[in-house]
Amino acid sequence: MELISDRYPLIIVVGSGGVGKTTLAAAMAVLSAREGRDTLVMTFDPSLRLKQALGVGEEAKLQEVPVAFDAPGTLHASLLDARQTFDRLIERYAPDEASRRRVLENHFYQHMSGTLGGVLEYMAVERLFEVAGSGRYKQVILDTPPTRQALDFLEAPSRILGFLDSGALRVALRDWFDEEGRLKSTSRWGALGRRAERFLDDVVGMDLLRDMAEFFQAFAPLFEGFRERARQVEALLRSPQTLFVLVSGAGEERIPDTLFFARRLEEAGYHLGPVVVNRVHPRFVIEGAPPPSADLCRPTGWELLSWAGERDRKGLIELAKLFSREQPLVDVPLLADEPIDLPSLEALGRTLEERLAAWQRYVSRSS
Repeated sequence: MELISDRYPLIIVVGSGGVGKTTLAAAMAVLSAREGRDTLVMTFDPSLRLKQALGVGEEAKLQEVPVAFDAPGTLHASLLDARQTFDRLIERYAPDEASRRRVLENHFYQHMSGTLGGVLEYMAVERLFEVAGSGRYKQVILDTPPTRQALDFLEAPSRILGFLDSGALRVALRDWFDEEGRLKSTSRWGALGRRAERFLDDVVGMDLLRDMAEFFQAFAPLFEGFRERARQVEALLRSPQTLFVLVSGAGEERIPDTLFFARRLEEAGYHLGPVVVNRVHPRFVIEGAPPPSADLCRPTGWELLSWAGERDRKGLIELAKLFSREQPLVDVPLLADEPIDLPSLEALGRTLEERLAAWQRYVSRSS
């Protein structure tokens, strides 16, 4: 299969943390621009070196910024910021200026919009939907959030829909406080009600409860817009033109996570593309290698490299046995140095492309 092509205008790079998703996403974007496509790479919290390689700063949180790159296609980069994306959604769906300000100035919203569980993941797909519908780019590549549970990203739209349709939300929308800011349910209890309020204030904080109630009431006119948008985002993720690239680390210990993630993608109806085993150690088999160290607790550097190479080779073999022949599975070797500029990112993209072509040739010969 052709990874970077007009067939898949949207590529979403997924996988657990620490496997090199961000660097591979940037490498594919550089390669896409080199091949003549106007390309956008969207990423979360890239390393300082990758920011320097792309030449982007904090302004990339506000808008897509051009990357200085002499190529037939243009290259832009965007740093995903959950808070700013959420703010734009509020501005889009608020029925009037008063409603918009009521939400944006709410203390609870200001604290939760960039940190609440699921918001970061949902804002990633929301921003993806926004740029995909703009028509500005022939290729969009999204690096998914660095979450412990990587599936949070895929489940974010359905969780948003579930929340908007939940009984808990209907309860939150009730008019809990009177004009004096006291709980209506306790004001008629006299001294007992005041003690109940003091208890809630000590345990939770009445100011927080009031801010939460105010937020949900202010947010109510926007729910339908959010609900429809979440449905559209789900449809985008399941589109046959959206390709998921699953990145895994090397070694047999990574196999269960890789299989679990691949299975969940396919069960949910997403289009799984290549499974990329990244940073594979080379396997050294050289005549005249130094003899094993006598101290097993203190192996030599040569022994560590040999062990790592053999471990990664076994992991690839076992992983290949567990996937069908039709599932692209490629390995990308560990580099001596992380890519720190556009030429090295392009070289990494070429390596990935060459490995995928080699997999295709192997499958064709053996079929």
